[in-house]
Amino acid sequence: MRQLILGIPKGSLQEATIELFRKSGWKISLTNRNYFPEINDPEIQCSICRAQEMSRYVENGTFDAGLTGKDWILENDSDVHVVADLIYSKVSQRPARWVLAVPYDSPVQDVGDLEGKKIATELVNFTRRYFAEAGVRVDVEFSWGATEAKVIAGLCDAIVEVTETGATMRANGLRIVKELMLTNTQLIANKTAWNDPWKREKIEQISLLLQAALRAEDLVGLKMNVPKEKLNDVIEILPSLTSPTTAHLYQSDWLSVEVVVSKHTVRELVPQLLKRGAVGIIEYSLNKVI
Repeated sequence: MRQLILGIPKGSLQEATIELFRKSGWKISLTNRNYFPEINDPEIQCSICRAQEMSRYVENGTFDAGLTGKDWILENDSDVHVVADLIYSKVSQRPARWVLAVPYDSPVQDVGDLEGKKIATELVNFTRRYFAEAGVRVDVEFSWGATEAKVIAGLCDAIVEVTETGATMRANGLRIVKELMLTNTQLIANKTAWNDPWKREKIEQISLLLQAALRAEDLVGLKMNVPKEKLNDVIEILPSLTSPTTAHLYQSDWLSVEVVVSKHTVRELVPQLLKRGAVGIIEYSLNKVI
């Protein structure tokens, strides 16, 4: 039997990735110190790898496909096929940002103010390219971690660091000077694997269902009963991917109405539906929306 070798990111993305696969229909079983987790699909072989290294292993064919951040693909300058953007992380369902930050009391207000200064970051190659393209000479130093502490302690003049909300930076007395890059998780494929019809079909299956699970994150289903004479009033305020589904109840002038809506609209929508004659309103979660 043919198998697709799939890289699963180790570290901060690991738990969110395994949960996304669960919602998509794949159960990945990971035990401590096990770098080859089991998956309930005989056509897939999983391997755990640091997100920072994933694109290199996909590029050289060690993995047929993998999930990693756009930032690390750019950092490694990897020649891979980007199959899909998958916007999720350990904290939120929105892209993260790599930002240039300094202490609040720093005189630095723009990129040019860092001429001749030292910058600490884990994203060394990208940062060097960014400042070179801006025509600003800086000393970029690799940071193994605790990067925010280094600029606070005066070990460098600025940092380039990833943030989702900016809350940690503000709490540590840092000020964001400039956003350098938006990044999110991407499903990537080795170019030779992508040109293999069987592997491409399998990768596309994974992509389809992962995107469907992510799409369902912000949606819920609503089901309700509505008297025939109130139907137009109710449907008038229903948002939907398509037209709402309606069906006559058995030997009745009432109809069942079903719709998919953004979960963020439900708290405002339900009271309005009740006012317009809907009853028996049920809200339910969705696993996938395709």
